[in-house]
Amino acid sequence: MHGVVPAAGRGTRLRPQTDDRPKALVRVAGRPLLTHVFEALVSHVDGYVVVIGYRGDRIRDHYGETYDGRPITYVEQPTQRGLAHAVRQAEPVIDDSFLQLNGDNVLRGNVGEVASTHRRTDADATLLVEDVDRERAKRGGVVRIEDGEVAGLVEKPGDPPTTLATTGCFAFSPRIFEACRAIDPSDRGEYELPDAIEWLLNHGGRVETVELDGWRVNVNTDADIERAEERL
Repeated sequence: MHGVVPAAGRGTRLRPQTDDRPKALVRVAGRPLLTHVFEALVSHVDGYVVVIGYRGDRIRDHYGETYDGRPITYVEQPTQRGLAHAVRQAEPVIDDSFLQLNGDNVLRGNVGEVASTHRRTDADATLLVEDVDRERAKRGGVVRIEDGEVAGLVEKPGDPPTTLATTGCFAFSPRIFEACRAIDPSDRGEYELPDAIEWLLNHGGRVETVELDGWRVNVNTDADIERAEERL
């Protein structure tokens, strides 16, 4: 199983640190964000596929062709058109189910359970979710549950149907590529991964969840770096 890591973003809210480097190379506790992502996946993958874009040459130069004995394949996302668009760039080098961890996540938790649940249930998508408070649920994506099963995803809901928030960690079957190709851009002009997961649900796909046993910080600002460093 490969680990796909979208890491094409600039990280404008982390300027000036990202004026000369991609967000994935911003340091947290003395190590680049991308190193923390690799470490979270390393016990569960045979290799990495890293989606690069802004200053992607810096990522290539820093990591080269392997990390901890596992090969790294780089694919390009020349323009940042959303997370589903980033995932699509990995299609030419992926032919089986894969783990995905977004390149701005510092995560310590049960990633292996996501992979094992995905295999055991023969799912098309398995989402690592975190039970959060309602105010936080309003600021991101949450899972909608009906009759004990995933019925959809809702982005930034005014009245959250659940408090199970997505964490940026997933396992997908290759059907996700079909879903990413099928969806239309959102109102902000980007191809959104929740829309692709919704497409899977609407076309007979199986979607499972695993609740986070651990913690994670999605790093977008200097305050997020401080929170991650305190956790570490």
